[in-house]
Amino acid sequence: MMSELSTRECEACRRGSPPVSTAECQQLLTEIPDWQLTEVSGIAKLCRQYNFADFAEALAFTNRVGEIAEAADHHPELLTEWGKVRVCWWTHTVQGLHINDFILAAKTDQLSV
Repeated sequence: MMSELSTRECEACRRGSPPVSTAECQQLLTEIPDWQLTEVSGIAKLCRQYNFADFAEALAFTNRVGEIAEAADHHPELLTEWGKVRVCWWTHTVQGLHINDFILAAKTDQLSV
């Protein structure tokens, strides 16, 4: 099932842009149910692990994520290992989650189909 989020474009985000509220976050997570909300050093992040048959598939996926990140000028944390890739999205300028993180998480899901 394709999330409506995956069809949206990222919004301009600058220092001072508001992060998503707790209520918004909970609602948006229903559209990307395989993602986990985590907190690292007080900063909320969206993270998900994708599994693959081997390193080549994992690396190809990493490169596809990199392409959407460059296009959006919004870059995740990526950890590529044999047979798996961990992706974490968050917005540095708001020190937490912005709508763009949810949009890009949904777009990342579309890459794994």
